[in-house]
Amino acid sequence: MNAGFEYRAIVGHRDAGRPLLDHLAERYRHSSRDEWRARIALGRVLVDGRVAAADAVLRGGQTVAWQRPPWIEPEAPLAWALLHRDDDVLAAAKPAGLPTIAGGGFLDNTLLALVRRRHPEASPVHRLDRGASGIVLFARSARARDRLAQAFRHGLLVKEYRALVCGAPAAQSFAMTTPIGRVPHPRLGLIHAASTRATGAARAARTEVEVVERRGESTLLSVRPITGRPHQIRIHLSAAGLPLVGEPVYDPGGVPRPDAAAAGACGYLLHAARLTFDHPGNGKPVRLECVPPPALRRAGESA
Repeated sequence: MNAGFEYRAIVGHRDAGRPLLDHLAERYRHSSRDEWRARIALGRVLVDGRVAAADAVLRGGQTVAWQRPPWIEPEAPLAWALLHRDDDVLAAAKPAGLPTIAGGGFLDNTLLALVRRRHPEASPVHRLDRGASGIVLFARSARARDRLAQAFRHGLLVKEYRALVCGAPAAQSFAMTTPIGRVPHPRLGLIHAASTRATGAARAARTEVEVVERRGESTLLSVRPITGRPHQIRIHLSAAGLPLVGEPVYDPGGVPRPDAAAAGACGYLLHAARLTFDHPGNGKPVRLECVPPPALRRAGESA
């Protein structure tokens, strides 16, 4: 049982003009529509600091706040390793199954919460999907946070992943440039996927892929995402007809299947193995490595 949490969110343009109840029921699906109606009736949901009615129409820029009482979180592996630490940056090794940040019912059982127990100043500058393992970089100073954020935006951090996929690519190396955007799903609402006609504009994306080891019905790949779209590697490999072994969401083509699990579901094999960047303090190159789990090592490769 955790200690509960006060959620605060600014109403964006997509939710402006919608009733409060509709907004909450769609955004926070861990509770039913009737449960949200009851919370609102009890005065537990505030809009700009005031109790609001269920049919209150939201305006862009308003703050919606509600206190979620303590709850029992889903189980997750809680072991993590410190890979690097200095005055500006910290790198942690995340296990598969542990969320990077709060969401989807997780609050204390997250990498961020675990790291902050020892280093309360740490702030993640990127994230890994819950089902992925490997390196997550944190900033320990405001200077580092700003400079690393700029480096991520401009593609100056080189990220290398190991992935095990179904099938075998024809080429030894190739690149995927399928645009990625949010598309409607009958059960999950809007979800990121390969799309040229996404809700809003589909965003350009590029992933570079190289074969590490061919294993008959599966292939071990080295993957470099040049851009940083949500679920980009999973979507692009599926779009190439090479979905990750254990992929619970995306079909070949990079689209979510009708019976897809939530995007945060686990079971696939993806690992952030290397991260290279210029140090935000002294400008010197930093190269971090995190040994892949056994299934993502090439034959004869040691731990």
